[in-house]
Amino acid sequence: MAGTAGTPGTPRVLRAMNDRAALDLLLEHGPLSRTRIGKLTGLSKPTASQLLARLEAAGLVLAGGTTEGRPGPGAQLYEVNPAAAYAAGLDVTPDRVLAAVADVTGRTVGRYELPTPGRRPATPVVQQVTDALDGAVKTAGLDRTDVHRLVIGTPGAFDPGTGRLRYASHLPGWHAPTLLDELAAALPMPVEYENDVNLAAVAEQRLGAARSHEDFVLLWNQEGLGAALVLGGRLHRGWTGGAGEVGFLPVPGAPLVRKVSRTGSGGFQELAGSQALPGLARESGVADVPSGPYPEIAAALVARAARADAEDDPHRRLLRTYATRLATGLASLVSVLDPELVVLSGTSLTAGGEALRDLVRDELEELAASRPRLVVGDVTEHPVLRGALESALATTRDEVFDTSR
Repeated sequence: MAGTAGTPGTPRVLRAMNDRAALDLLLEHGPLSRTRIGKLTGLSKPTASQLLARLEAAGLVLAGGTTEGRPGPGAQLYEVNPAAAYAAGLDVTPDRVLAAVADVTGRTVGRYELPTPGRRPATPVVQQVTDALDGAVKTAGLDRTDVHRLVIGTPGAFDPGTGRLRYASHLPGWHAPTLLDELAAALPMPVEYENDVNLAAVAEQRLGAARSHEDFVLLWNQEGLGAALVLGGRLHRGWTGGAGEVGFLPVPGAPLVRKVSRTGSGGFQELAGSQALPGLARESGVADVPSGPYPEIAAALVARAARADAEDDPHRRLLRTYATRLATGLASLVSVLDPELVVLSGTSLTAGGEALRDLVRDELEELAASRPRLVVGDVTEHPVLRGALESALATTRDEVFDTSR
């Protein structure tokens, strides 16, 4: 009967649900025996055997080694076939495009970095994206057409109404009104676009400090100051994708910035962004302020300050003042959202570790009525790229692991 294949409760749908449960267990636990899969899913041995045979025939699982350490012959072990699908992610900044490819198990199999210095890109954005992606798939021994889905992380957000990038005037070449159409025409796979800080939150939610938390705020400070808002387990992007652009937030202690869309900055960014740290260090009495890009200077200063013990040490004064400035803007967020958790992420925050976290927490308790738990982010190696891969993998698995079709 037409249409019954997708009806809930039919044998095909029930089999597909069992298949997906088994695949998720294999992803979580690694290689498992038929008996172990049966116990974890509640399926009988014959049903588990049929399930594994079905998944093996579909190319979704592989029979690998055998169990060891027990009397008698070892049991056959099964694992997800890494080559069942591949997903890719891109992390875009004004200075470079970082690309990576992961197999369906989540293992990164290829990575490539394309430098993109300069305010006016000599290479068109579409070529930057395809060159970076091709570099990553080549190192993985794959082809562009092998990638099932691509997620691109950028500062700001693409307005769902106009398709134009907003809140990221510092990203050259990415503001053309036809850019998304051009990228869709140049790439053979579905492409999704996401704010970079949102992707860092995805990484923390899937792999890091925010696991098992349904409501949390991720405060990010690196190239820019921003936040990601996760409510009920889902990212809150807002009407134009601008939810979390807290760098534009007017805050006490900073001049009122007007026409922020032109200046590309706001009160909270001016008060506590990475570019404020060198001047703040000098005001605190730090004599040897390093030179270089602001994110690198800020991370070095904060790391050094976190190691200072004496209360009269200039570095310690820097850390206390920085914590107060961070808490000033954060107080507005937690007063409105009342989140369960606040994750501090980005190199200008993670460099401060527990010392900075404790100072921000103490200040926040004085400035806001709510009491969220503050933690330092766990995903510190390319969190935006890792979040892009996790986002691409989640959709890829939903599609590839669906055996009901």
